[in-house]
Amino acid sequence: MTEKQKNYITPRGFLKLQQEFSDLFYKERPKLVETVAWAASNGDRSENGDYIYGKRRLRQIDSRLRHLRNRIESAHVINPGAQPSDVVLFSAHVTFEDENGDEKTYQIVGEDEYDPTQNQISWKSPVAKALLGKKIDDEALLERPKGDIEVCITHIEYIPQDDVEPFRLPETEELDSDD
Repeated sequence: MTEKQKNYITPRGFLKLQQEFSDLFYKERPKLVETVAWAASNGDRSENGDYIYGKRRLRQIDSRLRHLRNRIESAHVINPGAQPSDVVLFSAHVTFEDENGDEKTYQIVGEDEYDPTQNQISWKSPVAKALLGKKIDDEALLERPKGDIEVCITHIEYIPQDDVEPFRLPETEELDSDD
């Protein structure tokens, strides 16, 4: 039996998962259940678009809620402010310079929060794996489809995030009901 995989996440990423769960469970799902109940009361369900679409969307929401529940329950929240500042670890903002003198900065974040448009990369990505454990002035080999490139770490920064408030997930059976 395999051990449950670690789900490292920053406080901000954890809060986003919690907010999505809360919005789906407490806002969108109840409205949809109400719509499906109304549509069901209109008679023939086989040709009732509101009913058919509503049931399909309800299954999608319930599936997403189960996924979010698993990710929240397995989360290991790492506050960047608690990391040592001299080595690249999870949640670091890492600046490196390539062979051409071009600089790039990435933050290493969890799988559920990566966003390339914000220069946030997953800690499981090849770039992050090449950078993890490095110190300033260390070199790292970034493997890329268009060819490997050598980079030099020029700056490491950890920006503290506010602590995340505890979040109570609804009971599992609340998600499994067919309303």
